[in-house]
Amino acid sequence: MALINSKTWKVIRDYTISELKDAAKLMRGYDLVALAAAGSGHAGGTLSIMDITAALYLKVANHDPKNANWEGRDRIIWSAGHKAPALYLGLAFAGYYKAEEVVTLRKLGSPYQGHPHWLKVPGVEVSSGSLGQGLSVAVGAALAGKLEGKQHKVFCIMGDGEQQEGSIWEAAMEAAHYKLDNLIAIVDKNGLQIDGKVSEVMNIEPLAEKYRAFGWEVLTCNGHDMQQVVDTLEQARTITGKPIVILARTVKGKGVSFMENVAGWHGKAPSAEEMVKGLRELDIEEQIPYKHLLEKAKKFQAEVDRTLDAKLPKFSRSYWWNSDSRMKVAMKPTRMGFGQALAENGSDERVVCLGLDISGSITISEFYAKNPERKDRWLSMGIAEQSATAAAAGLAREGKLPVFGTYGTFAAARNLDQLRVSVCYGDFNVLVAGAHGGVSVGPDGATHQALEDLFNIMGLPNMQVVVPCDSVETRKATTHLLLRQPGPKFIRFAREATPIVTTEETPFIFGKANVIRLRHDSEDFIDAFETVLAEEYANEREDVSIIACGPMVPEAMRAAYILKQEFGYETRVINLHTLKPIDSVAIVRAGKETGAIVTAEEHQIGALAWRVSGILTETPKLYGVPIITGAIGVKDRFGESGYPWELIKEFEVSAEHIAQKAAELMAVKQGALAEAPAAIG
Repeated sequence: MALINSKTWKVIRDYTISELKDAAKLMRGYDLVALAAAGSGHAGGTLSIMDITAALYLKVANHDPKNANWEGRDRIIWSAGHKAPALYLGLAFAGYYKAEEVVTLRKLGSPYQGHPHWLKVPGVEVSSGSLGQGLSVAVGAALAGKLEGKQHKVFCIMGDGEQQEGSIWEAAMEAAHYKLDNLIAIVDKNGLQIDGKVSEVMNIEPLAEKYRAFGWEVLTCNGHDMQQVVDTLEQARTITGKPIVILARTVKGKGVSFMENVAGWHGKAPSAEEMVKGLRELDIEEQIPYKHLLEKAKKFQAEVDRTLDAKLPKFSRSYWWNSDSRMKVAMKPTRMGFGQALAENGSDERVVCLGLDISGSITISEFYAKNPERKDRWLSMGIAEQSATAAAAGLAREGKLPVFGTYGTFAAARNLDQLRVSVCYGDFNVLVAGAHGGVSVGPDGATHQALEDLFNIMGLPNMQVVVPCDSVETRKATTHLLLRQPGPKFIRFAREATPIVTTEETPFIFGKANVIRLRHDSEDFIDAFETVLAEEYANEREDVSIIACGPMVPEAMRAAYILKQEFGYETRVINLHTLKPIDSVAIVRAGKETGAIVTAEEHQIGALAWRVSGILTETPKLYGVPIITGAIGVKDRFGESGYPWELIKEFEVSAEHIAQKAAELMAVKQGALAEAPAAIG
């Protein structure tokens, strides 16, 4: 059985092996088109898993496209959530929706997010993306099936690099302990992960022996031999008394010669030209209406653009970055400053860098890239955030200066207890990089967007937190934290290119805020502003203060420009690059001297806003001083797939939104001042 009419239990369609091969080939073609239209995504793994996807959704698993939540269905859980396009196409070819719909992949407002969200797409069992969790979810689903006496199976699709996560083995123990023979795990063994070969990053072999030792039945197959795949899946359904794992040997990028067995295609999408070349190699160029599909994606994007434009606060003209002939700004990925600092300071023999599988992306590998003699101090830890965090504590205890980093959401959440107990409680010299913070990973979607990380990290005693505003400040901050600042420290920075608003001469002192003032219109944005240490700044009786951190500092500066041009308001911008310890003196002065404060953070509202508000309300010298406040940030919601600059607009954290909020506060402030004499009289 496979595709079932859940009311009659009749098979809707029984695919032959030949038909499954053809379907898998077409699914690969639609995958290439969707990735090309998105301009981002994971080509390698989606192509390697496609034969298994076709076999599962069209032949082996029992499910009903007309009744997605049918109780008798087999559950298919994708722990490897980055392979979402394969999941979406499996469901599409099964009949849940049209395959052409998937071409809106990763676009803002599309249900086909970079990592799957079960509330958006029928047939998706669970939301996933943070590796290592799916098998545990599958254990829970299988346990529920046993408790209720159900006969359905629970399939769980994982990657081989994912086997480096410790939670996989906790789930493996549980499944064997409860003899979950209704659980069938599938490992896509393509041998590659982001940082290279799995065997070299962190060897997982002998994988079959490990699962057997945990009490599992182990089956193997060629993941691209359709007959073998179907036979192995059907054999797995017959095994009783223990959980089953299928180790499927696959090729990353299967079917497209220039992608096959190339680690660089793990998280890369083809260009339009590469897409066509791939379709030709698959011999399906004439079968895939790719021109129509790309046009469909283009129209979808145009509607997104119109919606966002309507949502953006309007002023007399556009003030968007580089939209005018003046106030031009250069942009550079903030993460580059992190790698540059490690390269410059890595000669210190105490420095040890730990790689967590996105090393090139977050630039931590720059530590040894041009200095191969440092390679013995480069420790590849694989996809294992929790263990790596505790290992860093051990290295620090022995006098080393360990540095590790990954996506901000995994560097401050997945490993939170290890940070709390192993690092912070012992007050060890560990530098943690919360990379790709905020919305900067855009199309990857909610599971990879760090919008809550500062809540987690700032609540830890002894932890020091810096959120630099651009690549230049990131380099300075990394150097200081690495070599001069003792104790646990966390640096948060973005992935995408953001405006450069500081120079080598711009002051950076840990724990000390800077004041930024707009001085005049200029050809170059950076030259229009003056930056001084807050403690050296003389009050200029500005109308309003904007307190910001990270990539919101350039937005705050642009907001200051809007406020001056549109309303004539003078704005004190405070770059609060160090959130812990916080510069309370600068905050108190801003409150007392301007009477109106807007906070701006690329995070859930509160990491910055609540700390600023707390200082304002708890400082005795401000008792009785009228201060009005407003907060710009993400409003208690999860992220969405979309381009980073789109999400700045969607989440309402742009300079336009900051300026609008400041103007609202000024209206209140001016009204209060106008009423003051009458009230006194």
